[in-house]
Amino acid sequence: MASSLSTKPFLGALSSDEPSRFGSRRHSDLRSALLHISTSRQSRPRKLQIKAVGSTYGNYFRVTTFGESHGGGVGCVIDGCPPRIPLSEADLQVDLDRRRPGQSRITTPRKETDTAHIYSGVAEGFTTGSPIMIKVPNTDQRGKDYSEMSMAYRPSHADATYDFKYGTRSVEGGGRSSARETIGRVAAGAVAKKILKAYSGTEILAYVSQAHKVVLPEDLVDHETLTLDQVESNIARCPDPEYAEKMIAAIDAVRVRGDSVGGVVTCFVRNLPRGLGSPVFDKLEAELAKAALSLPATKGFEFGSGFAGTFLTGSEHNDEFYMDEHGRVRTRTNSSGGIQGGISNGEIINMRIAFKPTSTISRKQNTVTRDKKETELIARGRHDPCVVPRAVPMVEASVALVLIDQLLAQYAQCQLFPINTDFQEPLQLPKLQQTGGTTF
Repeated sequence: MASSLSTKPFLGALSSDEPSRFGSRRHSDLRSALLHISTSRQSRPRKLQIKAVGSTYGNYFRVTTFGESHGGGVGCVIDGCPPRIPLSEADLQVDLDRRRPGQSRITTPRKETDTAHIYSGVAEGFTTGSPIMIKVPNTDQRGKDYSEMSMAYRPSHADATYDFKYGTRSVEGGGRSSARETIGRVAAGAVAKKILKAYSGTEILAYVSQAHKVVLPEDLVDHETLTLDQVESNIARCPDPEYAEKMIAAIDAVRVRGDSVGGVVTCFVRNLPRGLGSPVFDKLEAELAKAALSLPATKGFEFGSGFAGTFLTGSEHNDEFYMDEHGRVRTRTNSSGGIQGGISNGEIINMRIAFKPTSTISRKQNTVTRDKKETELIARGRHDPCVVPRAVPMVEASVALVLIDQLLAQYAQCQLFPINTDFQEPLQLPKLQQTGGTTF
């Protein structure tokens, strides 16, 4: 996204007497610090483990994303995927097409095909159990558009905080703070969704329930019967046609003014096995919140009754149990949102994720430069006037990555040996689906 700065004076990111982003004095200081660390470790040997910070999620189904918005490409590495799962690039492309830029007038005009390529972990159409590397090349970069942003911070963007943390940043496209990072999550999420559907019949579906001040009434959507085709029937990804048109109009109104708006994505999960999640720190809702709030531009998360539940009494909020016609323990209501005590109870899981207005807008705003001088900035170029239509597949993928990891964890801890059929249920569908003559 190109930008322009006002005529207020500022010097830019580097002082005139500094030869590069890292001057010779800084290099000298860095070498001294590294030498000190090296000699300290030699004198007092310790066994230390350093984990990659911020780019990996999961314990059993472990996903690491890589790449930057204006680099050569983006993608992911999946470690821990079960073997013998039918998988092709076409399986990934459906969701990647749903999140790609340039798909409608209410999304960023950047043109990318976002074509996925599988480089490892799949042989003769089936997963091998080894790490799966997926990469999507960037083809429509405009790095030169960001030259002024190397000097001035976009308000409410990660530009400033990356500098505060690292002392440097990738100016072009925002680097890892760009939503293009989510391509790796969506690709990995497509794999996770396929396994969840085939193994336990689990379905994950999201849709836009609010765009700016247009709020879709909850009673207009039936989570028991809603389909992907209904969600994808319009560019707003709102399953109600009347409210979809209102949302599109609200986004169009700010788009033509160079401004942006936020919204809410609702996501629900059908047919999730009971028993997923763990007490205390690893509660299922806590893992879902972490995954959802790690998405760019997210500002809030609630599940079940959410904050509205605070207005109810216990007798109004409690989900009473009953026995259904199949002899299963069920709940008559679902204020719990399918999770009780941090563990799935077999009911539909539902959650709502709030997204802020896009930070990069084409309106004049006050800001400061990297050398601490006040100025004004008008960001130009390509950005989403509202992120929620493209955030729908991102939310689905994030939820899928949590659930596949929890499914594998539950199998490893609680179903490795015969289950207690008085209380526990199998994680697996009664009859596994057949794909290409192969059971999986």
